Amino acid sequence: MRAFVAVAEAGSMSKAARLLHVSQPALSQTITALERRLGVQLLVRTSTGVRATDAGTTLLGESRAVLARHDQALAAVARHTTTGVLRVGVPLELPPELLPAALARLAETYPDTRVQARHLSSVAQVAALRAGELDVGLVRERPAGPDLDAVLVAAENVGVLLAADLAKRLAGPDGVRLDALAGLDWFAFARAGSPAWYDELAAILRSHGLDVGPEIPEEQRLIVELKIPAVSAGGAYAFAPPEWPYPLPDTVRWVPLAGNPIVRRTWAVWPATSHRRDLAEFVAALDDHRRGESRA
Repeated sequence: MRAFVAVAEAGSMSKAARLLHVSQPALSQTITALERRLGVQLLVRTSTGVRATDAGTTLLGESRAVLARHDQALAAVARHTTTGVLRVGVPLELPPELLPAALARLAETYPDTRVQARHLSSVAQVAALRAGELDVGLVRERPAGPDLDAVLVAAENVGVLLAADLAKRLAGPDGVRLDALAGLDWFAFARAGSPAWYDELAAILRSHGLDVGPEIPEEQRLIVELKIPAVSAGGAYAFAPPEWPYPLPDTVRWVPLAGNPIVRRTWAVWPATSHRRDLAEFVAALDDHRRGESRA
């Protein structure tokens, strides 16, 4: 039912598949099975996408009501939950002290709460939050809409990874100027995982005369460890936070960007209907850590 609503609202099987994080053939089979079970055609496939039939329009309205009631029921039950499993979405390259400090405080205040972490992109985390599959996410872009609350928990001045000899040649007293990276390839990530953050980065690069290069395919995940061999040959650069939690070989250096033109922000995001006290404590610990870092 949720799959049908996603397709009908998106008007495209491929777009709905991306939103649901499933393959297009699998989603098409789900819709076909639903039509076969109900004995009616729900969608008309066209060259530009799909549109609901009269029967599909009727089902769309009823499905929205059923799903809304389902989500309300889950939220109502969640209000009575204070301990148990706290499902946390985690992106790549968090500040090294952010999670340990928050988890230590959570363990002290709510020792019965067990944390279950999942490494997911920002888009996947927001989808999982809205599907009731996560309790709190740590994302690179603040989601829109009243159904999710958010608080900023980290703001990092991003630097750049370069081949050591190249870094020595390009770096000035305050670091490397962004426009000095012209002619090098950007070791990028797939836009689909965090489109707002990708677009912000791409706009900053273009404003400094840099070519962002071809868009990375959605299915190609960023593997952090590949940043090192990608930049060590001297033909590429990669962005990284100052406290990058991976060892650097002698052939690669991290250098700050002059003027700090790129700031990477991380938000804690959770359902606005949640009344879990352990979740609130976890978020408060993340927020307190950021404020402490800012004062330092």
